[in-house]
Amino acid sequence: MAVNSGPLLATREGYGRALVELGHRDERVVVLDADLSKSTQTAGFAREFPARFFNAGVAEANLIGMAAGLAASGFIPFASTFAIFATQRALNQIFQSVAYPGLNVKIAASHAGITVGEDGASHQAVDDLALLRAMPGMTVVVPADAYEAYQATFAVAAWEGPVYLRLGRPAAPVVTPPEKPFAIGRITVLREGDDVTICACGLMVGVALAAAEKLSAEGIQAAVLNVSTLKPLDTETLLAYAARSRAVVTVEEHSIIGGLGGAVCEALAATMPVPVVRMGISDSFGQSGKPAELLAHYGLTAQDVAQAVKKAIERKEKKNG
Repeated sequence: MAVNSGPLLATREGYGRALVELGHRDERVVVLDADLSKSTQTAGFAREFPARFFNAGVAEANLIGMAAGLAASGFIPFASTFAIFATQRALNQIFQSVAYPGLNVKIAASHAGITVGEDGASHQAVDDLALLRAMPGMTVVVPADAYEAYQATFAVAAWEGPVYLRLGRPAAPVVTPPEKPFAIGRITVLREGDDVTICACGLMVGVALAAAEKLSAEGIQAAVLNVSTLKPLDTETLLAYAARSRAVVTVEEHSIIGGLGGAVCEALAATMPVPVVRMGISDSFGQSGKPAELLAHYGLTAQDVAQAVKKAIERKEKKNG
């Protein structure tokens, strides 16, 4: 699988389109927003189903509380807002009112990571995956592109229990097969290779594929795994590829603490310790800048991934003596 050169789309766009279709399929689907419906792409659902759309205003705690009440009444609520607000302003409500009672609330968090861009650190969620992954009973999904976000939204609606669905702001290339159904808890193998395994999620999947292309020209064959569900993690596929390559690189638009890198290292440490190089935000806040500039600043370009792969291979060879 290579990066598609077709039109660029944001994962939030795939989410918004799926919501409208879900609304026609199932009258239990309701959508809530915190006065950001144009940005979160829930505006289309609001126009089509005004009686099933609720704007909580700039009150994220109430947004989650309302969603919990609707779930307890038999509805399937999608509570939508920016990732920074969902996790930093309403975390206690998610814990107490959604996760603890195990209610069927879907938290769709857009504008995640540093690619929010010029809005800066106050609007950049770089620890949301760590926070939600640690919450008991919470499923965590991070689509790689708009098509996968579209398919993932249907899977999330059908999944029983609370789900955190992480979405991005910028338009990005398509890297997954458009018609492939989304299966929660399954890793998708986008490229085969025996020298190293690159695990990526979200926007970074495309970057990982581009890095694998560069490495192939140098004789290094890297497998690329799209880890679109961080929890529950598909450990069977992860361990199979780690056993084959004996070296792993993780790439995420998130802190290297507690997100994809954390999940992969926890799984490998338990049964198959191999050298792992984690790529992401290194225990620091974001800052203002254009998305491409920020990705370069934090070392998340294809060239950076290629260098990390070589570092992982060096560690493997040193370990093997």
